[in-house]
Amino acid sequence: MLTTDFVTGSPSWLDLGSPDTGRAADFYGTVFGWEFQSAGPDAGGYGFFRRDGATVAAVGPLTEEGASSAWTVYFRTPDADATAKSVEQGGGTVRVRPFDVMDAGRMACFTDPGGAEFAVWQPGRVGGLDSASAENALCWTELHVADPTAAYAFYRGVFGWRVADMEVPGMVYKVLSTAEGDQQAASFGGVAPLQEGDRPRWIPYFAVVDPDAVVAAAERGGGSALMPAADVAGVGRIAWLADPFGAPFAVIRPDQPAAAA
Repeated sequence: MLTTDFVTGSPSWLDLGSPDTGRAADFYGTVFGWEFQSAGPDAGGYGFFRRDGATVAAVGPLTEEGASSAWTVYFRTPDADATAKSVEQGGGTVRVRPFDVMDAGRMACFTDPGGAEFAVWQPGRVGGLDSASAENALCWTELHVADPTAAYAFYRGVFGWRVADMEVPGMVYKVLSTAEGDQQAASFGGVAPLQEGDRPRWIPYFAVVDPDAVVAAAERGGGSALMPAADVAGVGRIAWLADPFGAPFAVIRPDQPAAAA
């Protein structure tokens, strides 16, 4: 289960790139009850999504040429520069070289060999998100790529992740875990085959009490339902959504209620 006890390779930060951060903040406030807090006048419009005083995600303007609105998952690393070398050695691309984010930490942005974008966070003053696997907070991350086996081999080389194959209707789902501790307890995400017409990407899942109500709120706020709420046996009730600018994300009410981290 995803927690805030971050170790190497675990999702530790999440942010949204948006062409209109104000409207995005309004949308996610409507959907999840998040409040926006600016990171300050020197942050270039970047700020934090907070719920009950805890940082659950962040948002900022699009900075890369040609970029479209999307969520970016950051994975914990003790050394962003060493991770950048591992990414290149594994056939990935370094889109943004490691750099310091003031005294908060050090980050870098990559694209894996299958075309999915991700980032890493080397903590400084900021260790990561304040809340995970709680209501309206990040609880799972999912990679969609054309070749899940090749994708896992790449990330294993970068982060040392472990995998367990799970048979589900129509495919084999790869459950990912960090290298430390009990494998099942350390699971944080999965890899699924890319659907026709989609593009490679990481999708964040947020834990919610009522996925159907979230879908309705998203549509009222200008978003859309990519996949209506549906029950998945042994997993929970899931819906896929897109915000008003097309950034996809998912919500889930787990069969076993998530505990606050």
